[in-house]
Amino acid sequence: MTVVDDRLLESKMTKVEQARAWSPRVISKFETLIRSADDHSLYRVNPLAFARDRAIAEPEAIDLFLHAARCGLFDMSWDVLCPQSGMVLDSFGALRTLKTHYVCGLCDVSGDTDLDDFIEVTFSISPKLRRLPHHDPETLPVEDFHWNLHFGHDGRLPGQDVRFVDVLRGFVRGMTFLPPGSTTVLRADLGAGALAGVNVQTQAAFAVPISGDPVLAPTLLKIDYDGKRFLPALPAVPPGPIVIEVTNRGPVRGSLLAINWPPELVALTTKPALDFDPYVSGGALLARQTFRQLFRSERVDEKEGLGIRQITFLFTDLKGSTAMYERLGDLNAYALVREHFALVNAAVQQHSGAVVKTIGDAVMAAFSQPSDAISAALHIFEEIDRFNSDHDGPGIILKIGAHCGPSIAVTLNDNLDYFGQTVNVAARVQSLAEAGQVCISEALHSAPGVSDMLAGHHVVAFDAPLRGVEGDATVYRIMRG
Repeated sequence: MTVVDDRLLESKMTKVEQARAWSPRVISKFETLIRSADDHSLYRVNPLAFARDRAIAEPEAIDLFLHAARCGLFDMSWDVLCPQSGMVLDSFGALRTLKTHYVCGLCDVSGDTDLDDFIEVTFSISPKLRRLPHHDPETLPVEDFHWNLHFGHDGRLPGQDVRFVDVLRGFVRGMTFLPPGSTTVLRADLGAGALAGVNVQTQAAFAVPISGDPVLAPTLLKIDYDGKRFLPALPAVPPGPIVIEVTNRGPVRGSLLAINWPPELVALTTKPALDFDPYVSGGALLARQTFRQLFRSERVDEKEGLGIRQITFLFTDLKGSTAMYERLGDLNAYALVREHFALVNAAVQQHSGAVVKTIGDAVMAAFSQPSDAISAALHIFEEIDRFNSDHDGPGIILKIGAHCGPSIAVTLNDNLDYFGQTVNVAARVQSLAEAGQVCISEALHSAPGVSDMLAGHHVVAFDAPLRGVEGDATVYRIMRG
């Protein structure tokens, strides 16, 4: 029976409804999810899947869940996924605790991932509103503990419509909890390949080759587990029946997923990354204005920073701002600057970006998608033109530059900021723009969707020196009529 705290739901939903103007029936669909969805559907919700299944715009769905998390309807988590298995290797409740180094005992791989590579931001219903079995993992049956809690993602084999989890199920020879201070027994039949085991909580793992002639009598394999490592007593086992005795000498309950990998998978030296349905990556969330407004306390560990493989930076600058202050006086000039900030902020947010900071009269904005930065730049000029035509007196004259590439997310002066060569190049590209123009780098011009977007515009290429780039680089000036 589904139990929802109706009073709490009503008060929190009122806050969400008042946060902004939502599209018709969005709130109704959201409340239906909370009240009627099955337990698993409310754990680690993917806002993009919610949007797709209910015909809602993706940006609106993301903002909806961000507001819901801010007011306590949902809990937001930063989940580290294994690229090869889709397993949730770790889950962090705050950005400052996020670690991008991963170890997957199932795949026997480890490495580092950037914020936009296999860091998924998900949303789980608050236990105060509706308690799920997933909120109490120690009470879950062993099947739900493994498949629903740790394999909640539908990663598919590359280029196929086959879920990795479904393939894995065919190789599993048993799963069990390992109570502390006790010995647990599993019985199975093994074919050629390898016997592997993993604790999906800690990623402790072992692998034993399956070799030799098949046997009829069960092979006894004793394994010691100390809470950190599995220590098998045999270097190899033969095909045939097996009895696995695992003694947990550690202080807490462990778990074991036993797998019989076939020879063809054992022979793979490099395991391919799976195909995933679109999800909200950590990098994309940092470049959303709504996130930055609602979660100002979120910080990146200042000692490390977090890598982002691909992000687009857009810089704007007022042309002749010094002369404008001298001509209009500080008060009138600043009023005009404020209008300019408001126009830029609105356009950036409308195109799924975020204003990172202002630098004097300049704005630095970030976008997860390169095409969104181009759309925002063109929209900014439309709004500036409209503003200038509607107001007497001096107009706003703007120039814009943009570039995309890797970066590091950092917290500087209590603000989520970015650091690295991509930021420097973007600022330099902006300095090459003339009044009323957009300049973009070669990297941004060749990014997916950008050239199509610019098909109806007059674009002129020229070579210019860019800081940190050897020799001259090609820059594209988007000419406006």
